[in-house]
Amino acid sequence: MNSFLSSIRPENKPIAVASLFIVVILLIGTGYTLSVQGSAPLLSPNYLLQQLQTGSFLGIVAAGMMMVILLGHIDLSVPWTLTASAMMAASVGGNMALPTGIAVGLAVGLVNGLGIAYLRIPSMIFTLGVDSVLRGLMVAHTGGFAPQDQATPLMRFLAAERLFGIPVAIFVWAFVSICIALILTRTSFGRSIYATGNREGAAYLSGIRTRMVIIGAFMASGVCAAIAGVLLAGYSAKAYQGMGLPYLLPAIAAVVLGGTRILGGQGRYVGTLVGVVLIVLLNSVLSIMQMPEAGRQIIYGAVIISMLLVYGRGVKVAS
Repeated sequence: MNSFLSSIRPENKPIAVASLFIVVILLIGTGYTLSVQGSAPLLSPNYLLQQLQTGSFLGIVAAGMMMVILLGHIDLSVPWTLTASAMMAASVGGNMALPTGIAVGLAVGLVNGLGIAYLRIPSMIFTLGVDSVLRGLMVAHTGGFAPQDQATPLMRFLAAERLFGIPVAIFVWAFVSICIALILTRTSFGRSIYATGNREGAAYLSGIRTRMVIIGAFMASGVCAAIAGVLLAGYSAKAYQGMGLPYLLPAIAAVVLGGTRILGGQGRYVGTLVGVVLIVLLNSVLSIMQMPEAGRQIIYGAVIISMLLVYGRGVKVAS
């Protein structure tokens, strides 16, 4: 293992380790299902497509989260940004459902960006406060009860239907992924994100409008959370309170496991994709094994710690 990892370039090591863990998870899951059920659903293309369909929601959230983490910040408002976008989209309905949901994400991202860029409030504190405000607004909007609004046909098509045998949600995830990858690798905004994440002061002195970069990254995170919320509402056929809560920590974990430096300035989007697939398959195998929730959390945490120990120890990042 050590000789294998030492032969890999440092920036590719997290991706290689995550890919190796994916293979191990598939082997363990396949072996278990063969011994217990006599079949191997994990190797079924249809089953894998189903897992990617549900994983697309997490993948879109993680795409936006990576933009923020590359700056050395964090967005803890994702759960209720996702929920608020879904609930408002379902509430408005009709042709304005999607624009309304995305507008909510944009507005939340703008507020987060302005507060962090201009007021210089730590992102962890500010976004947590915004998340609490959104929760209160949605409770007020619904009167504390589950909303009666239903997802629109377009929302259901994007989240639950198939095109050429492939879930449409995967196409949406692929489109978001291409956009994020192109932004990070082919635009001056993407280069500014990396520069700001490495040294914000130096980036500012070099002429980069760091405040605009921060605002843009948080708006991207808000839009991604909104898209995921609209899709999740379509998949569930309705929006409901707290629907975004299960996506915060897995999204952060996917980004970090994919090799993005939590302090910013370093990371590749393909690593985030691999991290999402790893988490989705891990949850799938644990569900197949009917693992109790306590056991799931222990194994989930152990895998994350093990991966970080494998490729994280001894890695030195230039300051």
